[in-house]
Amino acid sequence: MRLSELGEVGLLTELERRGLAQRIENDGAVLDGGMVVTQDALVENVHFVLDWTSWRDLGYKAAAVNISDLAASGAAPEALIVSLAVPPDTEAAHVLELYEGLNEPGVPILGGDTTAAERVYLSVTAAGRAERIPGRAGAVPGDRLVVTGSLGASAAGYLCLKEGIASPLVEAHLRPPLRVEEGRALAREAHALIDISDGLAADAGHIARRSRCRIVIDLEDVPVADGVAEIAERFGRDVWELACGFGEDYELLAAVSEPAGLTAVGRCEVGSGVEIRLGGKVVPLKGWEHFR
Repeated sequence: MRLSELGEVGLLTELERRGLAQRIENDGAVLDGGMVVTQDALVENVHFVLDWTSWRDLGYKAAAVNISDLAASGAAPEALIVSLAVPPDTEAAHVLELYEGLNEPGVPILGGDTTAAERVYLSVTAAGRAERIPGRAGAVPGDRLVVTGSLGASAAGYLCLKEGIASPLVEAHLRPPLRVEEGRALAREAHALIDISDGLAADAGHIARRSRCRIVIDLEDVPVADGVAEIAERFGRDVWELACGFGEDYELLAAVSEPAGLTAVGRCEVGSGVEIRLGGKVVPLKGWEHFR
């Protein structure tokens, strides 16, 4: 079976089934003493395009997406390890600019590796420490599903960048939010916690699968970022596709007993899978999945 048929989730499931990977159900690897380690890679022309991404923005985003995984684990970031592969004719000034962006969130870079490659490949490992790590497997029927902010801005910003249109939404795609404090606060009470990197539909599915429960999302309750509806209409796209199916918002999604001031977008029930509704009718929405 090809990866295009198996998909990323299917691959991870198969690795676990064969005992080739262990404890990979959460946003980061949980070690003794509350230590959390996570890693994300950004590949040129897959995750970013240098024609519309500055080197500094690239560095910032690479740090931010890893810090987001720590936030989803309730961890305070302590260090970044950076591996960088670039073509040999890359300007040294560009690499220095990239590292300036990596340093912007204020987490020290303590090591890494550099090598030559045909295109840019940037991999960051982030380490932090948490007092309590909810993970994805603790949601129970009766929980409310809440998000920390509005959704869809990254998707709309991506479309604007791709088409060369100036918009304040571009910033949301190039520079994701840092929700470390929100993550630490949620981790004290949440039954399950994840960041929205693959889209609300897909990431809710991760919680449902690991928690063995059913999640129902009402689109009327989903907070859509300002300007997303206008961009969706301009490009002939469905606003819910941008808000719930694209991903890269890097807000936090949590299953909690009480919303406690956060926006509730759904609930957990007995059963399995994710059901997304609009006006009481089921809407077929899927998030991003690598290889497919």
